[in-house]
Amino acid sequence: MHFAIIFRVFGILLMLFSITLLPPALVSLLYKDGAINAFIISFIIILVAGLSIWLPVYNNKQDLRTRDGFLVTALFWAVLGLAGSLPFILSDSTQLTFVDAVFESISGLTTTGATVIVGLDELPQSILFYRQQLQWLGGIGIIVIAVAILPMLGIGGMQLYRAETPGPVKDSKLTPRITQTAKALFFIYLSLTAACALSYWLAGMTLFDAVGHAFSTVAIGGFSTHDESMAFFDNPTILIIGIIFMVLSGINFALHFVAWRSRSLLHFFKDPECKFYFWCIFIGIVITVSYLYATNIYSFEESFLFGSFELVSILTTTGFGVADYSQWPTFLPFMLFMFALMGGCGGSTAGGIKVMRVMLICKQGIREIYRLIHPNAIIPVKVGNKPVPDRVIEAVWGFFAAYVISFMIMFLILLATGLDFLTAFSAMGACINNLGPGMGDVAAHYGNINTTAKWVLCFAMLLGRLEVFTLLVLLTPAFWRR
Repeated sequence: MHFAIIFRVFGILLMLFSITLLPPALVSLLYKDGAINAFIISFIIILVAGLSIWLPVYNNKQDLRTRDGFLVTALFWAVLGLAGSLPFILSDSTQLTFVDAVFESISGLTTTGATVIVGLDELPQSILFYRQQLQWLGGIGIIVIAVAILPMLGIGGMQLYRAETPGPVKDSKLTPRITQTAKALFFIYLSLTAACALSYWLAGMTLFDAVGHAFSTVAIGGFSTHDESMAFFDNPTILIIGIIFMVLSGINFALHFVAWRSRSLLHFFKDPECKFYFWCIFIGIVITVSYLYATNIYSFEESFLFGSFELVSILTTTGFGVADYSQWPTFLPFMLFMFALMGGCGGSTAGGIKVMRVMLICKQGIREIYRLIHPNAIIPVKVGNKPVPDRVIEAVWGFFAAYVISFMIMFLILLATGLDFLTAFSAMGACINNLGPGMGDVAAHYGNINTTAKWVLCFAMLLGRLEVFTLLVLLTPAFWRR
């Protein structure tokens, strides 16, 4: 383990994060909301902390190795959650306890969207902007953004990229150099955000709300600037725009890159994972809309609009609300929640197990059925026309096992803290899948649950954001052996 280079990278990344506190400070100055001191003080504290870590080792020119990359990634997200809580702690308007401030910060950075804050409409604009910005930074992954800069400082970024990028296959790059890959991803992400903000603004949102909701839509975060979330606007056009950009953000960003480079949309409909994702959305919408209309919950128009929006919002793990889906009849809330366990495509900003993994597990299950009938047959698992190596299948099953075991252990801990079954189950599922809203006592917010449960859920959010293995690998003795 090269601790000198780890501290050097860590210090640089912390200093970079401190710069992100300046835009909310400018918003506070513009709106004169009285919260500017919280951001200025936080900026100074984080900048000095990063500088103090970086200065003693700034001359170290070693390159990061894979194990170093895992440690930096996990450490950075954990410490970033603590650092990001400073404005919430220092602001007089939020009056959050330490655990609530850390919970809100980690929820934003991991794009979970679970909140402990009520009364959003009364908060200063700068605090609201800061919450939305946290999700936007977390969506692309601040480390992936940073690898475009680190090579200029003599630090290779591929190890960070491997540890940070979601999805079952970690080694694929869109361009030959990791710096170009990071720039391509950031350009696509920024373009989607700008298009989404412009669309929301033209549809009737204020510029402030349009930018804020574009941040959380493209990041698939779900934070809103209003307690009523998307229902506040009472505008069908805004909901349709939200559906479109949530669906787009749940697609592998590599496909966006290929489509942009080739100037063709056909790649979206040829990619097996993307097709599976579209079919899941279509089937989910048909079931949701049909059942809402059949049970006379809404008119057909409302059933179609609200049902489609909630299905897409939950499936992509965004977590925006236009209705309280937990109060919908019989099986619907649980069906939507099951879709959230799958989440979006690998390489997207969505949470969950990922469409690719679910698809491979289904294909592997079908292969095992055929093997019972034809024991000697060689039946490869294919994605499209390409056979998938057994090593990838093993990795998918390994991930699934680690995911289920982690879920069960933390779910039992939540029950032990005193939460009821529905609240504990949905809170754990919502946090480890980076969804946000749950059911039971966490349908609206997480402010009323106990402190121990909040710490467990903070760990679950980090575990989900780093896709289980990146964090769990640090807990193995083998990782620390020379």
